[in-house]
Amino acid sequence: MTPPDVTVVVAVYNTMPYLTECLNSLVGQSIGLERLEVIAVNDGSTDESGKELDRFAAKYPDTVKVLHQANSGGPAAPSNRALDIATGRFVYFIGSDDYLGDEALERMVACADKHDSDVVIGKMVGTNGRYVHQKLYTGNMPDISLYDSVLPYTLANTKLFRRSLVEKHGLRFPEDLPVGSDQPFTIEACVRASKISVLSDYTYYYAVKRGDASNITYRADHLARLRCTARIMEHTAGLIEPGPQRDAVFKRHFDWELSKLLQKDFPALDADTRRQVCEGIAVLVDAYYTDGLREGTGVKRRVRFGLAQRGAVDELSRAIQDEAEHGAPPFVLEGGRAFAAYPGFRDPAVGLPDHFYEVHEGVTGRLSASTELESADWEQDGEELSLVLRLRLGIIGDTDSAVVALAQGAMPKSADKPGARRMPADARRPRVVGEFTRETVGDGTRTRLTARIPIPPAAAKRGVRVYADVAGSTYEIPVRTDGLPMPLARRWGRTNPHRVSASPNTKGRLVITTAPLWESKSGTGPRLRRMLSRLKRK
Repeated sequence: MTPPDVTVVVAVYNTMPYLTECLNSLVGQSIGLERLEVIAVNDGSTDESGKELDRFAAKYPDTVKVLHQANSGGPAAPSNRALDIATGRFVYFIGSDDYLGDEALERMVACADKHDSDVVIGKMVGTNGRYVHQKLYTGNMPDISLYDSVLPYTLANTKLFRRSLVEKHGLRFPEDLPVGSDQPFTIEACVRASKISVLSDYTYYYAVKRGDASNITYRADHLARLRCTARIMEHTAGLIEPGPQRDAVFKRHFDWELSKLLQKDFPALDADTRRQVCEGIAVLVDAYYTDGLREGTGVKRRVRFGLAQRGAVDELSRAIQDEAEHGAPPFVLEGGRAFAAYPGFRDPAVGLPDHFYEVHEGVTGRLSASTELESADWEQDGEELSLVLRLRLGIIGDTDSAVVALAQGAMPKSADKPGARRMPADARRPRVVGEFTRETVGDGTRTRLTARIPIPPAAAKRGVRVYADVAGSTYEIPVRTDGLPMPLARRWGRTNPHRVSASPNTKGRLVITTAPLWESKSGTGPRLRRMLSRLKRK
């Protein structure tokens, strides 16, 4: 008897009614029942999942095989049991609450045969709010590497594997990991594979988030996830020598699994759990957080890993809570370098080196978020009118470069979405005029910049910008009004009367508009012209 082309393994535990759609998507595959084997293992379900499996096995006896066993606590044991009896040339794993596109298996098997691929990854999408990383699916790629692609961010076992590779290396799932048990299997398969292919031309896999969010990934606690991540990293370290290739894989675990343990829910954990989480992360940082990984990590994560490594639990909790409530901390500017003033910065009791706090990226968004308008007023002295602005800047230290200017027109299209932008090295600042005073305010973490900017009597619309030098670059920051009351429009000048207004544009940025009174659309000029015209007609 000719073996099937592909065996689909389905580990099942209490997934009704999603299971029905999953199974229908398998028996309806365009590859045909004669080329397909489905092995479903009921892992002690207490709902109707077992009965539904038996119904499909009775309806498709030559294709669907069902095994029943006591609950093992996760998908690893049932997946291993199915692997032991699989007969297909390839093996494919699917979550019992997910489903496939109609042509998924036929397309993937054809790709593997054409390119002699050991692993084929078909495009996955999330449904019902399920997040699925999409950066891998930029096109069909017959041969990619685990080390120079974003494959480390797509380590689920929902892929097509050549079964001879699986059996040659004895690949199985660790049965004592409640979450992430597919990662050691997938990582080792990708390390051992002679060729890995990606298909992005079709939606192969639909990953479903259940309505009650009962997927096992969403239920594990901090310590369980930490233990699983440590095991995964230990297994990976045994496969890949220290160096850039190992770093390329471990970047995912620091960016995702470990970072998720230090998010806004961390301060609410009990003290003992927080301590254990920090101790566990410290072991992994000591073992695997190389200089290259540290330099490639954003300052927020880098500081959190450093504080955990130092056992600074209180400072870490405060850093997370402060950022959740008040946004990113201010910059400390010093000798052309910028540091994020998170808790523990230059605290001898913490002893975390400055390079953990140094900012290499993300400056634009932080500058925008931390630049706040306190007040805006007109100040008139005879024929002279000035705009007086008081702003708080999230900068302390070398702030003499921070100035305000009225820049003609709107922000360039090249400006970053948060508002600020780094100016090209050859870009020219608008002409800066006015008086500026700077003072440290609050608890020493902000600088108040007071600017008196003369308003020229000319027809113009000008955006209000802050220009600041940070870490060797100049940044242009539009001033937001944030709902503050703006000063009333004012008329000034006798010999050359003008009208000026201060208002937010559609993006909430402060704009100053000036116009001669005679040309003002809403001033007295139009009314006078209409009155004179009527008098002439009479």
